[in-house]
Amino acid sequence: MVTALPLLTAPQASAAPANAPADAPAAEFVARPPAWQRCDPDQPAAYECATIKVPLDYRRPSGRTIDLAISRMRSENPAKRHGVLLLNPGGPGGPGLDLPLQLNEQMPKGVREQYDLIGFDPRGVGASSPVSCQLAPEEQEIMRPYRPESFPSDVAWARTVADKCREKAGAVLPFITTRNTARDMDAIRSALGERKISYLGYSYGTYLGAVYTQMFPARTDRFVLDSGVDPQRIWRGMLQVWASEAEPAFARWTRWTAQRSAEYGLGDTPEAVSRTFWALVARADKDPIPLDGMKLTGDDIRARRALFFYPAQAAPAVKALKDAADGEPAALSPAQRKLLLPTAEPAADNGTAAFLAVVCGDTEWPRYPEQYERETVRDKARYPLYGDFTSGIKPCAFWSRPIEAPTPMRTGAPVMTVQNEWDSQTPLVSGQGLHRALAGSRMVLAEGGEGHGVYLVDPASCVAAPVEAYLTTGRLPALDVTCHSAPGAAERRAASPGPSLPSPFLF
Repeated sequence: MVTALPLLTAPQASAAPANAPADAPAAEFVARPPAWQRCDPDQPAAYECATIKVPLDYRRPSGRTIDLAISRMRSENPAKRHGVLLLNPGGPGGPGLDLPLQLNEQMPKGVREQYDLIGFDPRGVGASSPVSCQLAPEEQEIMRPYRPESFPSDVAWARTVADKCREKAGAVLPFITTRNTARDMDAIRSALGERKISYLGYSYGTYLGAVYTQMFPARTDRFVLDSGVDPQRIWRGMLQVWASEAEPAFARWTRWTAQRSAEYGLGDTPEAVSRTFWALVARADKDPIPLDGMKLTGDDIRARRALFFYPAQAAPAVKALKDAADGEPAALSPAQRKLLLPTAEPAADNGTAAFLAVVCGDTEWPRYPEQYERETVRDKARYPLYGDFTSGIKPCAFWSRPIEAPTPMRTGAPVMTVQNEWDSQTPLVSGQGLHRALAGSRMVLAEGGEGHGVYLVDPASCVAAPVEAYLTTGRLPALDVTCHSAPGAAERRAASPGPSLPSPFLF
């Protein structure tokens, strides 16, 4: 990832008239052309960066501005150039400035030469006027297990984080939203002098792209929305779907593992495998299990719910846990270690602050701690692997109320959605919800595909051909497409040079 880029600040952008209607300025805001320069002496000269100015509040386009860091790698074949392809890696809170550099070598020539690849750090992120709540590492732990005795302290934590964010960045955070980021995408379009934009967005980037199609339908060209966020679940429901959809993934894992009982020794029926796992969780709750220099509690084990979307990775990892609990040597591969062991806490809070700004600021959340506790107890019983983590209280309960309503999906959007069948972050039901919400869209489903992110992320995925046909011709398939991808994507991804998606904590 590029961490420090010498950016040029473009001249002040032109603004819409001061008396423009409250919901119209974005359509009239025209950013000045960027002043491009080489991003970094250590990077290719073709990788260029710039900064444009955009309004903090598009209702007041002549008021305070913020920086928007953008990047590009131009098509090397102007005769075949179709336009620009904006890129977003997900989040909210994921930086995207280096995506053109990442994808330049990954896209087939027939796709690559049609586009200038355009990256950007979304507002509030990375090099785009980054926000901070000055949160300590332990304050950034959003997904917390429920214990009756600790719930009052969880409420205090959620209130403290919201208060800190208001104190440190309250003038900016209300405007770090998906709708304003979509307006920023349109500002990039105007700065580049383009009539329309094409787009490749992953994960949260699918919702951002969907919102753009509703706000600016006449400026929407070829859009690929990979690993879909369901607009009807924004945002608490997108956390809760992690819990509900972890249960069928866990059941699939128990069946897979039972069929290989001679290899793993975790049980010869799905029920026996499940009992082995839950016995390990109970043991770890009483006596944390030492593994690779860490001690894992039962909550730590449950927190790794994404593990079970990869049966071939989960079975040896759970076996290693059982071996460690029994005092035997436990060996983990790098992929298993990444999926099983807790990750280090971030040192800075920019990603967390931007995540909270969008997730809490896009929609209204319940305001009463008692409701969270009731629903957390209910969902821990319904979805024992992860239900309490997702339904538990969040800083959004104490956040300032949103400045805009969520974006309704009412306008037809002839775009392509792409989905793995077994995706831990944006599960299949979420991708199907996005497809349903966008009338006229076509869905490409990788049946059997595992993992989060498909096109270019999993270089062996069967989705490549239909995606590339759409990006090169602009023609969608007549019907939805279902193809078959072999499992084992975690191992392939470990060696893949494709685009990096944000931390598994994010969408």
